[in-house]
Amino acid sequence: MEELQDNNMAKLEIEDFKAFRELEGKPLPEGNWIIVTQEMINDFAKATGDHQWIHVDVEKANKYSPFKKPVAHGFLSVSLLSKMLEDLIMVKSAKMGVNYGLNKVRFPSPVLVDSRLRLIGKIANIEDYGDSGLKVIWNCTVEIEGSEKPACVAEFISLMFS
Repeated sequence: MEELQDNNMAKLEIEDFKAFRELEGKPLPEGNWIIVTQEMINDFAKATGDHQWIHVDVEKANKYSPFKKPVAHGFLSVSLLSKMLEDLIMVKSAKMGVNYGLNKVRFPSPVLVDSRLRLIGKIANIEDYGDSGLKVIWNCTVEIEGSEKPACVAEFISLMFS
């Protein structure tokens, strides 16, 4: 996916969990743009088994869809959150991170093929998790370039371990 992304932004590098905790409640820098291609949509359909025509049948979508183009799966937008956060921020002392869950997920606007998406986010909450971990709640908005409504809004929960 590297060729699909505008790499015009430097990653926010944080030394350790102590410095990371200072970001709690603060907005993150805007993320890099990612182009959602038909190939990505087709690959997502293959991975999930969701081959609905509005996603994968370009000719039919161009003719019959109210959007006159194929539309990405809503869950493709939410699936990009991990990558978008990883591209945006790194805690150097973290040995491992995992997805823990999601809260309040909504898809306010469809993502048309060839749309550009980026993450607008903030670290809502950080708490201890076990002996060497943190549970982080990220407030995430996946913005669509040129659209008033976002593709996805969610509370994304991850775990980090040092």
